[in-house]
Amino acid sequence: MDTPHVPETADGPASVAATTGLDLNAQLAGLLGQIADGDRAAFAEFYRLTSRRVFGMARRVLVDLELSEDATQEVFLQVWQNAGSFNIAAGSPLAWLMTIAHRRAVDKVRSAQAATDREARYGADSQEIEHDSVSDEVDGLLEAEAVVRCLKTLTETQQESVRLAYYGGLSYREVAERLNSTLPTIKSRIRDGLIRLKSCLEVS
Repeated sequence: MDTPHVPETADGPASVAATTGLDLNAQLAGLLGQIADGDRAAFAEFYRLTSRRVFGMARRVLVDLELSEDATQEVFLQVWQNAGSFNIAAGSPLAWLMTIAHRRAVDKVRSAQAATDREARYGADSQEIEHDSVSDEVDGLLEAEAVVRCLKTLTETQQESVRLAYYGGLSYREVAERLNSTLPTIKSRIRDGLIRLKSCLEVS
């Protein structure tokens, strides 16, 4: 299914604000069913009815205008790709959409914070006063060997997840996408792997 062009974030018409929650959810549920079948017109109408709310959610979390617009675009691309996964028995279409919006915004906050932290660590490392280079190299080598040895105590799936997250620099969501797994599964796998790794290193 081709991805449709997602319009720039724009406020919906004033009449949308007057739509009752029940009426809107009923309309959105029908549109999601059509979107799941690849209906671009239904997607455009869904966007028109909800983009203002999604952008508002993103802006409250992210504050930054450009990041909020990016998050909004990503939310609706996710809607286009995953409309078929919506289950009316699990909640209303609007609740489903806003959950996606909130998670996407939070992911962007974490991603931005991680990038800031990496830059700060790099800056601190580059300004460290030189110590005994031979001693540092030996300590680093021993530490590296201990980590490699302890990594081997993890299961194959735990090793792969931990390596991608902590050596590949990927977020949990990116690891999940890379390994074609769910986000909760990856989080659990990495958490258990790190607990096991920490225990091994302390014993070492």
